[in-house]
Amino acid sequence: MTQKTTTSYPREKINILLLENISERAVNQIRSHGYVNVRKLGGALSEAELIRQIGDVHLLGIRSKTQVTQAVLDAAPKLQSIGCFCIGVNQVDLKAATRKGVVVFNAPYSNTRSVAELVIGLSILLIRRIPDKNKAAHDGIWLKEAKGSFELRGKTLGIIGYGNIGSQVSVLAEAMGMKVIYYDILTKLPLGNASQVRHLKDLLAASDIITLHVPETAQTKNLISKAQLKHCKKGALLINYARGEVVDLEALRKCILDGQIGGAAIDVFPVEPEKNGDRFQTPLQDLPNVILTPHIGGSTEEAQQNIGEDVSHKLLQFLEGGITTGSHTVPELALPIQEGAHRILHIHNNVPGVLSAINTRLSKHKINIVGQYLKTNDQIGYVVLDVDRSLSKKAVQLLREVKDTIKVRLLY
Repeated sequence: MTQKTTTSYPREKINILLLENISERAVNQIRSHGYVNVRKLGGALSEAELIRQIGDVHLLGIRSKTQVTQAVLDAAPKLQSIGCFCIGVNQVDLKAATRKGVVVFNAPYSNTRSVAELVIGLSILLIRRIPDKNKAAHDGIWLKEAKGSFELRGKTLGIIGYGNIGSQVSVLAEAMGMKVIYYDILTKLPLGNASQVRHLKDLLAASDIITLHVPETAQTKNLISKAQLKHCKKGALLINYARGEVVDLEALRKCILDGQIGGAAIDVFPVEPEKNGDRFQTPLQDLPNVILTPHIGGSTEEAQQNIGEDVSHKLLQFLEGGITTGSHTVPELALPIQEGAHRILHIHNNVPGVLSAINTRLSKHKINIVGQYLKTNDQIGYVVLDVDRSLSKKAVQLLREVKDTIKVRLLY
């Protein structure tokens, strides 16, 4: 729970911009802490438009469409933190945000259940070939047959990426009577009776259904390509509710048409429309036993509420306490409120001598440090200082003069 403190900067002067129709639960939580300048917009903004609007913004909330580039960050001198109200943070230039001392948060676990449930549902639909029967019924054709339709029970589910979502899919799949195997670049302790395989091709060859739950990195781009698809069991089903660059869709199309792959469910694509109603194209359109959805794997009312609560809580903790737990840029620090002192946040380039310079400057002016916390990463250092109230303004002035300082803020 965020501590009730009085920030040095009046709450009514803190500007918060929330884009992409972020949950009202987040808006209400932020406003309940006394922040009145909260502006919520329904859609994403282009880079040019965001640059025009971000000059006076202290906190920015986005989902997956808004791109926070180096140019956007350069136009945001007052920006303290970015809240990504979603699982990923690849829409933010994290290196640039780190250099500028902008804290970036997300909600990596809040829609886990929503995705996991949908993957199980899709597995049932594909293995029963429901997409084809549904289309036939809409076309006025009665297609009642059991051929090519199977139960999940007794089948093998191969999970690529055994993280938060992959492991929960594993639990649900076992409850359906499936055998579960998984592949991950790290050794992971299995849940239930799942077992880890050492090589990706071994998973592909043994799985009736393959589901992907990996991040978008250079290593995962086209992780499933023509070379890997040839290792799949004939007629296997493929589900990608992870990232758009992970599967080579042209190669997948050919494998579906020649019968190597028996069907697919795809939610994420290399190029996606910017807004609802825009035209969408993919090589997988008009293929048999294929389900295409518009990046809605984690889009449930419950997930959006959970994400709203999680990210807004992190933003408030940082804004009011300097706590950076869950940050992808500024080093993580969790620290208690210090009674009877003023708190100053100091973000600096991670070079030798900065902490010594801070302490030397303050001691020369007889400014007593009640508490001090330091955490660094490869690029920057984050120091939180609790100092005597009567000398806090002088301390801030001195800290701004320290070489390699990026950002200084008197918190309370």
